[in-house]
Amino acid sequence: MNALQSPTTPLQPVRTPRSHPRLGQQKKRQHNRAIAIETSIKLGVNLALSGVAIAALVQLLPYSIAQHTKLQEIKSEVKTTEGRVEKVKVEFNRYFDPRQAKAIMQEQTNRSDPNQRQIVWGDATSETAAQLP
Repeated sequence: MNALQSPTTPLQPVRTPRSHPRLGQQKKRQHNRAIAIETSIKLGVNLALSGVAIAALVQLLPYSIAQHTKLQEIKSEVKTTEGRVEKVKVEFNRYFDPRQAKAIMQEQTNRSDPNQRQIVWGDATSETAAQLP
């Protein structure tokens, strides 16, 4: 049994090139530092953009309020103008109505229709005074 044994050579461990643990840690630190710097820059840019947007909104708010009040004034003017337009439309239709032509002429001038009698109202005291001799 001993004869079948092959000469044994002492086994040597296979050497792998060792990387220094410090180098691995340094790479991780550099990587983490790069990510932290990138995140900080992104956060700073976003904060700056947010600040600019808020400043713009603060400046636009008074302008928006002024425009809203102007709009309300214009709406009220439109309502009053619509009322005047309705009156003018009614008058326009009245002026061009042939049945009312004589009445309109009498309103605008002092002439009256020859077929009509003119009535003059007076005081009762003046009539009684005129009847007394």
